[in-house]
Amino acid sequence: MTGSRILVTLTLLAALASVTACGRKAGLDTPYEAAVQARKDAERAKQPLPPEPEKPVKDKPFILDPLI
Repeated sequence: MTGSRILVTLTLLAALASVTACGRKAGLDTPYEAAVQARKDAERAKQPLPPEPEKPVKDKPFILDPLI
């Protein structure tokens, strides 16, 4: 019983370690940056261009922002 429990625990730990290693190690892209990059990629691949993304409006500070 103890041997099978150790085997299950090690298997679960290995699965968790492999899942946590997935992903990209970089900062997140804003929707605007992603749209600009998609447009550049389509231009390079000579595909139809997606619509021009709109610049985001400047972020207005909220009164409770300093608390965060």
